[in-house]
Amino acid sequence: MFWFFVLKKGKIKFLKKIRVEMSHDVPEFTTFSAFYPFYLHEHRDKTNRTLHFIGTSLVILTLVALLLTGNLKLFFVAPLFGYGFAWVGHYVFEKNRPATFKYPLFSLAGDFRMFYELLTGQVRFESQYDYVKFERK
Repeated sequence: MFWFFVLKKGKIKFLKKIRVEMSHDVPEFTTFSAFYPFYLHEHRDKTNRTLHFIGTSLVILTLVALLLTGNLKLFFVAPLFGYGFAWVGHYVFEKNRPATFKYPLFSLAGDFRMFYELLTGQVRFESQYDYVKFERK
């Protein structure tokens, strides 16, 4: 169970209480090429994909700003953008648990590959059930 809230005039205002199924079994993967179809399967929702795209864009811009300014605080801000947008997408819209918890490196690589494929039109923001060939065992 997750609560989403905002701070308004110094007070916490609860927006929504949602129940997310957190116990689904995540298959075992040993290669990224085997993991990526599962990754796309877990990102079918258009809003979730859009939030991932926005978050990854902000991560890239933040890292570029870090390189240009040398401000090390930006290094710590970048993951907040990436995870913040992605986790809202998963918990609120996709209603699943991010694969980051079990496969952090594959998941990070999946974020950037999906970002690139969305940017170049290889993957659409709309759900592509035909594209994703993944069967949960």
